[in-house]
Amino acid sequence: MTQWDGKTRGGKVGYKLFIWILKYTNIRIAYFVLYFVAFWFFIVLDKKPTRFYFREIHKYSKLKTIISIYKNYYTFGQILLDKIAILAGFSKKFTFEFDGEEHLHNLAEEKRGGVLVGSHIGNWEIAGQLLERINTKAHIIMYDGMQQSIKELIDDVVRKKNIGFILISQYNSSYLYEIANALKRKEIIAMHGDRFLPETNTVTTKFMGHETELPAGPFYLASKYGVPVVYVSAIKEKTTHYHFYATKPKYFKYPANVKTRKSELKAMVDDYVQEMEKMVRAYPLQWFNFYQFWKT
Repeated sequence: MTQWDGKTRGGKVGYKLFIWILKYTNIRIAYFVLYFVAFWFFIVLDKKPTRFYFREIHKYSKLKTIISIYKNYYTFGQILLDKIAILAGFSKKFTFEFDGEEHLHNLAEEKRGGVLVGSHIGNWEIAGQLLERINTKAHIIMYDGMQQSIKELIDDVVRKKNIGFILISQYNSSYLYEIANALKRKEIIAMHGDRFLPETNTVTTKFMGHETELPAGPFYLASKYGVPVVYVSAIKEKTTHYHFYATKPKYFKYPANVKTRKSELKAMVDDYVQEMEKMVRAYPLQWFNFYQFWKT
């Protein structure tokens, strides 16, 4: 099954505990506690999708696959802690390297707007550190699978006024109007390009040599409203250091012909896939789609 259910794991108490650790001790202590938390999840979680990823996609041996699954869980835990630390205002504990930042500054200065398309490789929320540096209104698209308590916590700690959140729900389509209005105002939308909810418009393509489905929405929206697409990634390179990548803006022609629309959208998605594949090959442990992403 290549469809994500939209749910986010975690609890408010656990997040608050780690915020307390960050505030009064050191992030490395939180990382140490994480060794045991990651081992617990390694024992209890269904490892079939992750095993497929390392064995079939990267062709790892059985032993290397087992070790990589645990490292993958541990790295994901670090990413979550870093996300909470950033949202809670502890960004000074981290260092950042920005590659391609000038492209986003140009979008803001020229008031072109744009759609930033990321993926579940590295730390998506860290991208907010770059958005705060850009002189324009930006909206981060999030799926409404997050527990209400966690959303309230994030609302409490988010600092900047020029960054907002638009929640996508499979039960309410009002978010489509919010996204459309933001793009009409030539503001920036930041969203994932590697997950989709039921009844979403998708295309079937090959990613890392295996068939999967990917959403066409980000590219359709960009082409419809005449704004450029920028592929972004934020990769954890050291304990408290992140490397942000942003590509040159690309314009996609609106697929007006209904007969060829599917193939035109697939070409757009394939362009995104090529960029995503580079990141997956370079940082295999930072792939965080813990469901059967590929068709089997």
